[in-house]
Amino acid sequence: MLGRSNGDNDSQTSGVLIQYIRDISAYLREKDLSKKAVTMAAAVLVLTGLLGIHYREQGTLIPTVAGGSSRQLPIYCVQTEEPKIALTFDAAWGNDDTQKIMEILKKHDVKVTFFMTGGWVESYPDDVKMILAEGHDLGNHSQNHKNMSQISNSEKEKEIMSVHNKVKELTGYDMFLFRPPFGDYDAALIKTAKKCGYYAIQWDVDSLDWKDYGVDSIIKTVTQNEHLGNGTIILCHNGAKYTAEALDTMITTLKEAGYQFVPLSELIYRDKYHMDHEGRQIPDK
Repeated sequence: MLGRSNGDNDSQTSGVLIQYIRDISAYLREKDLSKKAVTMAAAVLVLTGLLGIHYREQGTLIPTVAGGSSRQLPIYCVQTEEPKIALTFDAAWGNDDTQKIMEILKKHDVKVTFFMTGGWVESYPDDVKMILAEGHDLGNHSQNHKNMSQISNSEKEKEIMSVHNKVKELTGYDMFLFRPPFGDYDAALIKTAKKCGYYAIQWDVDSLDWKDYGVDSIIKTVTQNEHLGNGTIILCHNGAKYTAEALDTMITTLKEAGYQFVPLSELIYRDKYHMDHEGRQIPDK
């Protein structure tokens, strides 16, 4: 979830703290305060934010934010009473295991979501078409895999729409799911994604497959994850060393636990929803 980390995956926690500071700075600039006043106010607010962080089990950092927060958040998970979960793959570099992954998914009749960079689309157009033909979601992972919070709004839009147009021209499909590279975002990115017709997507269960800890580590990290539950979004990577090898057992274990795999397009709510402070998408009553 927002601000939580699995084991030693602390990038998500630090990213949330950075996001707080950015939001505070932007707010103060909008108020056109003097430089001295901005500095003093920012210091107070940041300190307050830090004091609002408490520890949960295993020393996990959880930022405390009011339920009515107006911060712009991507979707980390979905509130649902049904045991539905979404498996996602980020495709940015390699392609050696794509065929094996697809075979395993077909064996289990599981539909997933692939988030692809523009470079990956350009390098493997036949695989992009194959993924769509097999009934999986095509998702946008930016053109050049940049830290999206560190570029201008116009560059953000260009990063999103460049790969969007490539996929549209190649397949005729209009993507609407966007995952920022590295999970890095700011409020401006969420707004830009919406402007481009996209839902910004994160995850609440990270397989940590990119750390190459091994097959058993991936399986355990996902299937025994404290955040695993109805509406979970699982992060995996196409091209990670052990992902394809771990996939069969991971899917089998989760199915035996009663979970049903659906692509993100079927898990998220398209309208009439709101977000809580942890990035959970909740349907309006």
